[in-house]
Amino acid sequence: MDTPQQPLPARTVASSIVREQVYMVFPNDLNSNDTVFGGLIMAHMDRLAAVVADRHAGGVTVTVSVDAVHFMSPARRGDVLVMHAAVNRAWRSSMEVGVRVEAEAIGGGERRHILSAYLTFVAVDPEGCPRPVPPLLTETPEEKRRYAEADLRRANRLQNAEQLKILRASHND
Repeated sequence: MDTPQQPLPARTVASSIVREQVYMVFPNDLNSNDTVFGGLIMAHMDRLAAVVADRHAGGVTVTVSVDAVHFMSPARRGDVLVMHAAVNRAWRSSMEVGVRVEAEAIGGGERRHILSAYLTFVAVDPEGCPRPVPPLLTETPEEKRRYAEADLRRANRLQNAEQLKILRASHND
């Protein structure tokens, strides 16, 4: 006989956040325009977001989608990348992690916002099946805003997926 699962205790944004992860840009990170390869930044972003998702979930998570990657300006030779990541919202087995990447000149100075992105992760059990994640407890006005925005992005993703499913079905006739 299955026993009902107890709800997981909520976790705060602060319990899993990464405030500043740095990466020094070297010449082998650059493209022919002397700017950092976007894919390099995206790989670091995905790894950092995975750490945040794993912390929140209390175990293994997998990336299931990357939404709205916005490159605002390039990172260049001599920059240091400064990455921030936090859970924006958690649902049953999935969560959205927001990532912000800034660049600053070696030695410090003013930071430039160069990238923002939203990644969705699903927590998985040892067999690779989705498992529940703790609810997210928001505490600050910014966390509450990001929580609400994440639900809007999720609704748009689900609506888009449904529209694509209908369109594909109509072309298979």
